[in-house]
Amino acid sequence: MTTQRSAGFGGNPTKGGETDSRFVAPGAAHAPVPEGKGPVTVTFVLVPRFTMLAFTSALEPFRVANQLAGRVLFRWHVCSLDGQPVSSSNGIPVLPDGKLPAEAEPGCVLICGGVTPDVTMRPALGSWIRAQWRRGRTVGGLCTGAYALARGGILEGRRFTLHWENIPGFRETFPDLEPVRQVFCLDDRIITCAGGVAGADLALNLIATHFGTTLSRAVMEMCLLSSSRREGEVQFTSLASRLATRNMTVVRAAEHIEAEIENGFDLEGCARHAGVTRRQIQRLFRQHLGMTPQQYAADLRLQRGRILLAETDMSILDIAIACGYSSRSAFSKAFRAKFGAAPQVHLNFSARG
Repeated sequence: MTTQRSAGFGGNPTKGGETDSRFVAPGAAHAPVPEGKGPVTVTFVLVPRFTMLAFTSALEPFRVANQLAGRVLFRWHVCSLDGQPVSSSNGIPVLPDGKLPAEAEPGCVLICGGVTPDVTMRPALGSWIRAQWRRGRTVGGLCTGAYALARGGILEGRRFTLHWENIPGFRETFPDLEPVRQVFCLDDRIITCAGGVAGADLALNLIATHFGTTLSRAVMEMCLLSSSRREGEVQFTSLASRLATRNMTVVRAAEHIEAEIENGFDLEGCARHAGVTRRQIQRLFRQHLGMTPQQYAADLRLQRGRILLAETDMSILDIAIACGYSSRSAFSKAFRAKFGAAPQVHLNFSARG
């Protein structure tokens, strides 16, 4: 199955309204938009195994904005490195409008990332996005698109984000860069989004910036979104919610364990950070989480190891060390006990064993 170009999907810039039907779908609902502002062009760059949800979540609010206004407020182009169809992470290929142009249309350029970004974000893409940024374009990434920006060398000193699952691997690949766990980030002409439905939050923000909050809210309601998240909101619920406990001693201890994941587990230090004794923290973890602090720490380390195996080209030994293990064999033994298979089974296909 190939997603074909159709009305409202890709194409060349509108000129004098001659191709407005490709960007403006008919609809009964209407929202007033002040005249005078020209269309905003958004160039989407698809990389292999991009996340369809992030792509469509970012694109559809622009289409709805045009529909509500009854005219072209946004136009979009869809590109790939070579102009060939690109398979998304769900296996559905998308036919782009063409290959990367030497110079993108003035406006915004968004790299649509997905799984295995360490492999799919090629150096050539980093060089291209850096060139667009230097030419005055606003550039950004959806999901793991920040990998391309990092390869382009334009993230130093910037606030940026990517999907939380990919942050551990990103930190290992780019140790001098520190992403934040927000739904999206705006830093001058660099914009990034965590992916998923957060693409809609970013798009709604851009709609409000260019054409006002009235239109942005109308688009939100048309998309059946109950709210529009702000830039500073975190990607997922609080640690207390994830642990399903309101015991703040347990939460403080869990926060400490997560922060010290590379250094191994120290029960004494964990208890001290939480302000209780070793015996108390053991009892509280069993009572509220059904496991010991040691088991909680071990699960975190192994989950992180599984992510690094899938998302980076790090060796198993390097991953073992990054997860707080003293040797490859110790990590492999614990990994097999947890997941029922050796770490090699989960290796990124480009990884070194």
